[in-house]
Amino acid sequence: MPNSLTIVEQMSGFAVLTLNRPDKRNALSRALRHEIVARLDEFERNESIRAVVLTGSGPSFCAGFDRAELLGGEMEQVFADANEYHRRVFTFLKPLIAAVNGPALGGGCDLAAMCDFRIAGVPAIFGQPQVRFGAAASYELMRVVVGTGHAREMCLTGRNYDAQEALAIGLVNRVVEPEDLLPATTTLAATIATLPPEVAENAKRGFVALQRPVFGP
Repeated sequence: MPNSLTIVEQMSGFAVLTLNRPDKRNALSRALRHEIVARLDEFERNESIRAVVLTGSGPSFCAGFDRAELLGGEMEQVFADANEYHRRVFTFLKPLIAAVNGPALGGGCDLAAMCDFRIAGVPAIFGQPQVRFGAAASYELMRVVVGTGHAREMCLTGRNYDAQEALAIGLVNRVVEPEDLLPATTTLAATIATLPPEVAENAKRGFVALQRPVFGP
């Protein structure tokens, strides 16, 4: 893709998708969200890709929706296609693994939560801080991942959770040292890629059918 906001590395049986706006902490501009969806569409069509690792370039995983667009008076346009973006990521039919290398806040926390697994580096931070400024949190999504009690706390306080606390509440599956993050997630993706293709994809179809109400049909 010209002027790509993502980087794709195709490995044997899986791909690594890297958000590539490090100067903006990988904030989810409309263009980046569209590109994420386009990449996932490509991966679904590519039979040689059986799993995907999602990570961020630079020190951040994803800072959430692009505040420059919100503050620039584009709020209506920013949210016009947000539901479709969320639905597309959440219903992606191949295993999606978040390698959370740094802060994953607001929409970035949502992006990690929409993945099937979350492995966090020690510097990772999670939260829904937008509620402190009057923006709604994704309660239903958080509830699916961490349960009602923790989801309500996240969405009503807006406080941040470090990697170890995220592990304790079930938001992440594992915490590793930063240098071990990509090896851990790519090893997991490679393991999944050795399964018969129908196993993982049929399982994902079942997950999607159960969880579809989170983002609608």
